[in-house]
Amino acid sequence: MDSDFLNWKWKPEQCDLPRFHARTFLHMVRAKKMAFIGDSVARNHVDSLLCLLSQDEIPKDVYKDSEDRFRKWYFPIHDFTLTMLWSRFLIVGEERMVNGTGTSIFDMHLDKVDNDWAKELPNLDYAIISAGHWFFRVMHLHEAGKQVGCVYCNEENITSYNPDFTIRKAFRTAFRHINACKECGRKKMVTVLRTFAPAHFEDGVWNTGGYCNRTGPVSESEVDFGKFDWEVRGIQMEEFERARREGTMEKLGHNNNNNNNRFEMVDVARAMLMRPDGHPGEHWGNKWMKGYNDCTHWCLPGPVDVWSELLLAVLKREAGMVVA
Repeated sequence: MDSDFLNWKWKPEQCDLPRFHARTFLHMVRAKKMAFIGDSVARNHVDSLLCLLSQDEIPKDVYKDSEDRFRKWYFPIHDFTLTMLWSRFLIVGEERMVNGTGTSIFDMHLDKVDNDWAKELPNLDYAIISAGHWFFRVMHLHEAGKQVGCVYCNEENITSYNPDFTIRKAFRTAFRHINACKECGRKKMVTVLRTFAPAHFEDGVWNTGGYCNRTGPVSESEVDFGKFDWEVRGIQMEEFERARREGTMEKLGHNNNNNNNRFEMVDVARAMLMRPDGHPGEHWGNKWMKGYNDCTHWCLPGPVDVWSELLLAVLKREAGMVVA
């Protein structure tokens, strides 16, 4: 198996990004609670972070649900709790079933936040939020109890939308819920948006023979910034800035709800667009998915580790430490 992907490191323009330092990270989050909210790519980040933090302290595995989607780890020396809150869409998305089998067709409630993660917000100091990969399928869109459109469908008298519409709505609903969380404001919770990390399938997608067998990164000049991956990042950033503005207006206006929520960003999109070599591909070892390539998740160790370096830089900035 090729391992050249380990020899490359992302270097931002006009600044230095130090290597991850587990003890510094754990010092920054002492007596805190941090949750990653999102799909299996968010879990990919959690697994990377756990490996990095284990260089300094081995956590206790304190909770795992039956599907291994909701997890909790505790670092007793630093009194730090790390949680994975699994959510495909951030909002309510219900899969249509036929005879007990999923159809991959979803009813999306654009104005309803997924309570599986939302109910945990008041307990958190840091919420690392992400989503994106599940939106590219047939969806029936609902708002205020009525169907308002669909994605990838050709039904009469129903407005057809592209996935970007649903992605925008999902992040807007999620961020507005966070801004409305009074207990989160009192705790000065920090919400960190992790931008979209693209897949790198070539000659197909995951279920049509798509593969990713490159052995090195591509240069920035080779990246197609006109692709939908970059558009998803743009949508996320627009909704992120909207959430910041709305939070500020609530503080200054008559709707003050003790909103002291803070919004930060870990922008990984550009760096990961250049790393088609960083996926497991045919080596992912999922016994239930033999014959398919994983060009969505990231090898451990690998390019995904830079996400935690960027997250640590955000924590330092939040604490008022100088970040080069």
